[in-house]
Amino acid sequence: MSDHEKFEQLMAIHTEQLFRIAYYYTKDLQIAEDIVQDVFIKFYHQKQYEERGEMKAYLARMTINKCKDYLKSWAYRKITFQHKFFTKQKSTLPDTLIRQDEQALLDDAILSLPLKPREAIVYFYLEEMTIKEIAELLAIPEGTVKSRLKKGKELLKIELQHIEWEVLFHG
Repeated sequence: MSDHEKFEQLMAIHTEQLFRIAYYYTKDLQIAEDIVQDVFIKFYHQKQYEERGEMKAYLARMTINKCKDYLKSWAYRKITFQHKFFTKQKSTLPDTLIRQDEQALLDDAILSLPLKPREAIVYFYLEEMTIKEIAELLAIPEGTVKSRLKKGKELLKIELQHIEWEVLFHG
């Protein structure tokens, strides 16, 4: 198998997970797509890459770093500013009544969380990572992961008090 074929196989295996991570950070499908593409391009050109633990975790870390760089960027701040001042607030009640899809409601609620509790919730419940794995991935203590998860769940309870959202989290 050629290097190119190995790379294509790597992309096929990891693209969906990396895209999901990028989307939960950026809340933008196009930006998430661009970030994942950038991650694979950067990875492809890293001739000196050595196997550093699990490939999935290494690529996730690269994606997280790219997302955080984007969130600090002028382009992101400009979009956020424009969004706040030039879009009308949607009424959430008709939206909720129209969309009975609880998973969509949960996704919206997760996306509305502040970044730190959001990433803990995403990794623990959606990516099914352990607290230890999340701590290693984010380079923070396990206790911090636990407190971010607790905070995230508390915020989700408030946001989703009108639906049985906890059944969507298996456990």
